[in-house]
Amino acid sequence: MQAALGAATLVAACLGPAATALAQPSAGPAPGKLAQEASADPALEKRVLAIAAELRCLVCQNETIAASHADLAVDLRNQVREMLRQGRSEREILDYMTARYGDFVLYRPPVKPTTALLWFGPAVLLVGGLMGLWLVLRHRARLAPEAFEADEDDPDAAPKARS
Repeated sequence: MQAALGAATLVAACLGPAATALAQPSAGPAPGKLAQEASADPALEKRVLAIAAELRCLVCQNETIAASHADLAVDLRNQVREMLRQGRSEREILDYMTARYGDFVLYRPPVKPTTALLWFGPAVLLVGGLMGLWLVLRHRARLAPEAFEADEDDPDAAPKARS
C-alpha cells in the first residue's frame, strides 16, 4: 500500500509542473485578437504592415511591431489600422507614436544630437581600435634589437651554459 502511495506521489510530483504549464495560456496572441487584426482591405493591410515595420515593439525591443506577437504590438498594429481608417497619413501616425513613446519607438531613429552616439559610436570605436593597433605595432617595430636576448634573436644560437 505504501509503495503504491509512494509511486502515485512520485508521478504527481513529476507531472504536476507539466500539467500546470499546459494549463497556462500561451505567450502568443489570443485567436480572437488575430482574427480582429485582419482587414478586408488588402491595401489597408499593406499600409499597416509598412508602418508597423517602422515601429519598434516596446516589449521585445529588438523586433518591429509587424513581426512581434506581444499583446502590446498587436494593440499598436490595431491602433495604426484605426488611425489609417480615420484618414491619417503615415507621417502623422509616426509623429503620434514618437510623441507618445519617444524616439525609441522608431525602429530607425533619426540622426540628431541625442542619437549621435547610437549612429556613430560603432564607427568611432572601430577607428579608435584601429588607431590603437597601429600605435602598438609601430611602437614594437621601433624597439631596439638589443632589447632581446641573443637566443631570442637567433634561433640557431647555442644556449648559454649554466653555472
